[in-house]
Amino acid sequence: MLSLSRPVWLHLLRSLAILVLAWLALSWLVVVLLRFVPPWTSAVMVERQLGAWVHGEGDFHLRQHWVPWTQVSRWVPLAMVAGEDQKFPYHHGFDFDSIQNAMDAADDGKRLRGASTISQQVAKNLFLWNGRSFVRKGLEAWFTVLIEVTWPKQRILEVYMNIAELGDGIYGVGAASEAYFHTTPAQLGPAQAARLAAVLPSPRRLHAGQPSAYVQRRANWIQQQMNQLGGPAYIEGRAPPRAPR
Repeated sequence: MLSLSRPVWLHLLRSLAILVLAWLALSWLVVVLLRFVPPWTSAVMVERQLGAWVHGEGDFHLRQHWVPWTQVSRWVPLAMVAGEDQKFPYHHGFDFDSIQNAMDAADDGKRLRGASTISQQVAKNLFLWNGRSFVRKGLEAWFTVLIEVTWPKQRILEVYMNIAELGDGIYGVGAASEAYFHTTPAQLGPAQAARLAAVLPSPRRLHAGQPSAYVQRRANWIQQQMNQLGGPAYIEGRAPPRAPR
């Protein structure tokens, strides 16, 4: 009986290994392709649209259009780095110091803080769903590694500022600059860029166009960090390394 079943198990294990290897290769192929081709949507946008249909939000309209790096003010990616991930130019996808600090804070009974880098957020927003399961975090880590290995830092920022949720149904700097400031991304100044970055923690509750006192305080702090980092030269690799806060 064992001798008869053994080849079956070997066949199943071999088939499973082939499927896993095929999925790994396909996922990397998609990441390689998206280094050069603008993503037409993202998993988070699809999830938001499906949620609107399920909940009967008939007036919901998702707004997003791709804007290439050369047509976006350098203040925008700098503001996002200053507000979300100041070590972005120097890490390789994971900020282990922030992860450790978040774990220490959780151990002390404090509110769990996010420690995701911009690279991790691109991986999650582009390919995955919202949630905190170990499976999703594992897939997020995998795609983060692929993105960091395959894309230059500029491409990661370009994709991030085009798919990040900046308002309810508003994704990317192109749609956000039109909705909030009635201008193009190329015309955004440091104060406007800081206000966009200020809503990233909770874009469906916070508003960049009509900022609350909290959003304005956070935007002011982000502008201070932008100056301390050395301005747009920081994200272009032309500024000397500083000590991000």
